[in-house]
Amino acid sequence: MDTLNVVIADDHPIVLVGVRELIERDTRFKVVGAAVCSNELVALLVSKPVDLVVTDFNMPGDSPYGDGLKLVEYLTRRFPKVGIVVLTMISNPLILTRLQELGVLAVIQKHQLHDEIQAALKAIARGKPIHHNGPQPTSVMDDGADLDQRFTRLSPKEHEILRLFVSGQSVNEIARGLNRSAKTISTQKVSAMRKLEVSSDQDLLTYCIERNVFN
Repeated sequence: MDTLNVVIADDHPIVLVGVRELIERDTRFKVVGAAVCSNELVALLVSKPVDLVVTDFNMPGDSPYGDGLKLVEYLTRRFPKVGIVVLTMISNPLILTRLQELGVLAVIQKHQLHDEIQAALKAIARGKPIHHNGPQPTSVMDDGADLDQRFTRLSPKEHEILRLFVSGQSVNEIARGLNRSAKTISTQKVSAMRKLEVSSDQDLLTYCIERNVFN
């Protein structure tokens, strides 16, 4: 088979080095570019032929392409022939299932990177499906139109916190990124959920993911 061209993306340079080394152990793959943000990733995909993207799920930064689900959805629309492998620390089944629905070839947990990426690459090279395990979410929203109206009650800060939360960041990660205390972020998140009349994180995530609220 022909060598598959790979672009890797992660906002931590040391992770890029490790991922490149793991991929290039398999001579069927060639890393042709590396990006530290979604802007650089998209630029690489536009400028050269690429067969596979291996990207981190969370890549903070001011980019019109975003990160998380927003970035993956953009990549699948703009570059439908490019396979996508996502690296993440996220275990939320709603987000993982949405990635599967978008056609992501594999979702690899970073703490199992060494073993999982090699298994995924072997399956991709052979054209075999990669089996994903995990629960399938179901909708828990009764009135989506009413919830759309409730979103207008959110303050700009609450809206931003929910956007980051739905992208997969924890309260502590959001607090660090926004330079606020975790207590402040938690209070604003609870306030936002109260305005939306949503009682659990699962309800919130299900609604936002199904209706693409933040995309």
